[in-house]
Parts: sequence; structure tokens; C-alpha cells
Amino acid sequence: MQVHLTPPLEPSDASRHAAAIVAAAADISGAELDYSPGSIGLVEEIIDDFRAEGVTGEDMAESLVGFGCYVGEMLARHFDGAWRCAPDPLSRTVPLVVELPGARECDPIDWVFRRLSIGTDISIRDLYTEAGAGGRPHDEHTCD
Repeated sequence: MQVHLTPPLEPSDASRHAAAIVAAAADISGAELDYSPGSIGLVEEIIDDFRAEGVTGEDMAESLVGFGCYVGEMLARHFDGAWRCAPDPLSRTVPLVVELPGARECDPIDWVFRRLSIGTDISIRDLYTEAGAGGRPHDEHTCD
């Protein structure tokens, strides 16, 4: 599934979307997203609640992109990453990735959409940890 935002999401917009979802999560559910690795558990809980309510990626696309930007901002802040346009935009939910040292690319927005569609078999926490460790990914959706 591809998400088309208006205007299209650019690398320079990602931190703003992350900050917006931090504020929205606090207002709506009282969740305190503080950009710490422990807060990924809150993101997973929120996504799991959406899934339990029968929400689809299309229903919550803007919020899911915001949560993906939040996780991506954590990668950028904790692992010296930077938002970039994806080299293969047609195969991405949103054509942005976080580039980590060593030219590895992570797609945290896709991680969030996959958590919603697949469920707890997709661990955003594990994907984040693997990305930070710099190891080889166990599947193509971790980091390339």
C-alpha cells in the first residue's frame, strides 16, 4: 500500500510529523512519547489498539505516518541517522527512509504499517534494536 499525502512528505517534514504525533498521543490517550527507546512499547500498544478496533492502514494513514516518523526520529537521534528520499519510492508506503551510518536504510514508516496489518509478529522494538546494532537484518524490511 502506498500513502499519498498532500503535500507529499519530504525529509525535512519528518521531525514535524513526529512532534505532531507526540502531541496527539498525549492529548488523546495520555501517552508520553519522549523519544526514548522505551517509548517504542507505547507506540506498539497504540498500533495494537488500532488493530484490535479493526482499523486499516487507509483509515489511519496520517497517524501511522506520524508514528513512523516518530520511530524514524528516534533512529536519527540515537543512531546518527538522517531522513532521505527513498531510492525506490514505488516500493515504499511513503517514499522516505532513515539512512544510518554505513549507508544502511531503514523504513520505520513501513514498520508501523506492517505492525498494524500483520500484528505482534512485527516487533518495532526489535527492528529498532537491530538497526542500532548495525547487524545484518533478518528480513528485507529491517534495514538495507
